[in-house]
Amino acid sequence: MNTVLTKELNIKYPIIQGGMMWISKPELVSAISNAGCLGILSGLTYETPELLFDAIKSTKEMTDKSFGVNITMLPTLRQINYDAYIDVIIDSGVKIVETAGNNPEAFMPKLKKNNVKVIHKCTSVKHALKAEKIGCDFVSIDGFECAGHPGELDVTSLILIPIAVDALKIPVVASGGFADGRGLLAALSLGACGVNMGTRFMATKEAPIHENIKKRLVKATENDTMLIERSLKNTIRVLRNRQAELVEKMEKEGKGLMELAPLLSGMNGKRCLLDGDYDGFIFGCGQAVGLVRDIPSVAELVKRIVDDGVNSFNRLKEIIG
Repeated sequence: MNTVLTKELNIKYPIIQGGMMWISKPELVSAISNAGCLGILSGLTYETPELLFDAIKSTKEMTDKSFGVNITMLPTLRQINYDAYIDVIIDSGVKIVETAGNNPEAFMPKLKKNNVKVIHKCTSVKHALKAEKIGCDFVSIDGFECAGHPGELDVTSLILIPIAVDALKIPVVASGGFADGRGLLAALSLGACGVNMGTRFMATKEAPIHENIKKRLVKATENDTMLIERSLKNTIRVLRNRQAELVEKMEKEGKGLMELAPLLSGMNGKRCLLDGDYDGFIFGCGQAVGLVRDIPSVAELVKRIVDDGVNSFNRLKEIIG
């Protein structure tokens, strides 16, 4: 599969793994890169830049293929020295960075000076155009179906992707709602150069999370996600569970950020992903969870996606022919 994404990032298949907090660690990232896709380390999973340096080193020991690092710039309960994280990425020789959240313009001169490819993830064409203007190499556009932060405009991938492709001169990566070969082919047909997948990669053998969590994802349907933090204008799509329903209830009661903060803490996720308590934390999860039906290895999953994409393409050729 040859697209501008595979050529520019030196990967075999146009599939990027989303940078997932506490999950996008070396064992998963290296497996995805070894399978021919682009693995992405979650930079802020590591509490200090020095720990990120160690994670990059570990990843390099497990793969000689391309991988990147995600830096998400959103309001947090702890102060983050983003410059120090960027310096570690550059000093480690990583040549691909995925940014998300706030505008990465302040870091662009340093990244471009060191020949780092920048993929900026955003949820609207307005922000995508800004990313293009400041020099990003790719835009990863998140449709409403996505896990995590879908923005506040609620535009689905089927609409958002072709609009972004029409508006931008830089390549567009489709993100939100992708989990199989049919979705990959659909994204390419809409003009995207590849897809970004997160939820589907969580239910793989290499994902560093408890087996109970993976089994919960297999059991879930497309109706088992919900939106929280809408009252804070910081909407997040999450797996429906006890914690998320409690947050929803408190929001309806008019509770603010300070009252919600203990429930939203990322440290809850760090603990629950390891001990298997799928009800005790806010768990970012996309509607594509409805397409998760087993727990294969990453290599098996990627092969299946590629084969299904090719089969779908051949089926369409028969229809058109």
